[in-house]
Amino acid sequence: MIVRKGRISGIYILEPRVFKDPRGYFFESYNKRVFEREIGKVNWVQDNESASVKNVFRGFHYQLPPYAQAKLVRVTKGKVLDLALDIRPGSPTFGQVESLVLSEENKLQFFIPHGFAHGYLVLSETAVFNYKCDNYYVPEAEGGVRYDDNALGISWPTPLSDMIVSEKDKKLSNLRDHKPFR
Repeated sequence: MIVRKGRISGIYILEPRVFKDPRGYFFESYNKRVFEREIGKVNWVQDNESASVKNVFRGFHYQLPPYAQAKLVRVTKGKVLDLALDIRPGSPTFGQVESLVLSEENKLQFFIPHGFAHGYLVLSETAVFNYKCDNYYVPEAEGGVRYDDNALGISWPTPLSDMIVSEKDKKLSNLRDHKPFR
């Protein structure tokens, strides 16, 4: 597995070595020793999976401390634009977004540490999205930032008017007014 640092401190991109032959392919999607050597110790406690149709945007979500969640995300079917928004107070990259296309073809994974809001936009007809979390979901600790906040400076590949967003996510605050991550 090749592990590269992202543009924003704390973000990592993981690229597995894929072995293909006439039968199909094989790759190691997670190796604790490699992960801990390259990124650090993380105690994964929960795996999640979601399926969505084209133009669905899920996010930007986060959990407030002490329930903050680090995530290791990947796509097993389809293609998404995955985004991590830095919400760490005092961070030199506060409010900046790092994005990466994840797909069943490229098999890339994105490690998103505590202090980031996370979201993704489905680019294919359907997508199956998988992620590991290092903390359990606690509804009272949930926070979020609006996907269409101009302050984020996101150049979306899909017109905002075509995006399918939950009513809950449409009610999230702009970055300026979100629940601070402390």
